[in-house]
Amino acid sequence: MTTTTSRIPGLHKLSPRERLQKVAETAGLGDDAIAHLADTGNLDAATADSMIENVIGTLNIPLGVATNMVVDGQEVLVPMATEESSVVAAVCNAARQCRGSGGFTTAMSGSLMIAQVQLVGVTNPEFARLQILEHKSDIQAICDDTDPVLLKHGGGFRDVEVRVLEGRDGPMVVTHLVVDTRDAMGANAVNSMAEAVAPRVAEWTGGRTYLRILSNLADRRLARARATWSLEDIGGAEVRDGILAAYDFADIDPYRAATHNKGVMNGVSAVVLATGNDTRAVEAGAHAYAARSGQYRSLTRWEVDADGNLTGTIEMPLAVGLIGGATRSHPTARIALDIMGIQTAERLACTIAAVGLAQNFAALKALATTGIQKGHMALHAKNIAVMVGATGDEVDKVAQELVAQGKVRVNVAEAILKSLRG
Repeated sequence: MTTTTSRIPGLHKLSPRERLQKVAETAGLGDDAIAHLADTGNLDAATADSMIENVIGTLNIPLGVATNMVVDGQEVLVPMATEESSVVAAVCNAARQCRGSGGFTTAMSGSLMIAQVQLVGVTNPEFARLQILEHKSDIQAICDDTDPVLLKHGGGFRDVEVRVLEGRDGPMVVTHLVVDTRDAMGANAVNSMAEAVAPRVAEWTGGRTYLRILSNLADRRLARARATWSLEDIGGAEVRDGILAAYDFADIDPYRAATHNKGVMNGVSAVVLATGNDTRAVEAGAHAYAARSGQYRSLTRWEVDADGNLTGTIEMPLAVGLIGGATRSHPTARIALDIMGIQTAERLACTIAAVGLAQNFAALKALATTGIQKGHMALHAKNIAVMVGATGDEVDKVAQELVAQGKVRVNVAEAILKSLRG
């Protein structure tokens, strides 16, 4: 019998299976739902239980592979985890169309992350700022002692910066610890350093420290990618000019830029998720970076070269890693990295940037030619077919008829399926 309470004392102490049973009883789930959640697929329940709290199952997201990618002269297969139709196909098509021009060329600004220590309660903030800067060597010693493993691998403290900000209740002094996190995403390392440094900052200045945490605006960890699409490969000057007009719209209008950059992140987040990295951190950093001028703008830039070809560039924060977190604990994430043949966090970030640029090209080309819906809805038609109960070869038949009619809707799919089954 279903209850109406969300209060389940001790749920966290139960095993995943016991927890599932308890939630099923509370929510009134049937045997089919319980069996479905009990099947955790290629992530065993014990591993899932170690990753987050109150686990009762897993949610499988399709894992596809983008082909045709050439990054810095190397052929790369790129795993992408996403539920959205046309995302993987878009990258494949965009990458194919710039292969003749050499594919994608990439670079990375470095692997530096920032941790922030917030100090309040000082009446002379500029004085406190200098006090903190004078203790740079002490700060370095504290940081490096906090994570000797990172130090062993060539990372660790690099610099300290101090800013005075005017808050609602008066000035605050914010210390930035600049840390090289190497092949780690770095959140745990820099957070631990901020925690260790904070008491000393308070001691040196006589103030009070509050927040001690990393910044996801990783603007010292920028991934860059560029590529050229020839007029012959994209369909001529009219298509090129349509892409440029669509980009120009996004770069001057935040309403358009939001969807434009969402398209970039369709590709970026899919690879970040597939490799077990933090999608929310990357997305937050990307959108903050897009607004760094004071107006939210395009993450990409599109131009014309001397020969009339279309050139595209992207530059964005990409704090991703190969060690720690789900990247190592999730078996599918490890396999995804094996498929890519990636050995360093820098190469991973650069490849992700290239995917983001490819995704943006595909979206802009669709907008400039057939419209975004034609290709997207053709693929979405299969989802609709499955939704109404089509199985086996019925899925393709229903989807094809939906596209032919130009009505990719559930009620139309139901009628088509009914007709197929007589």
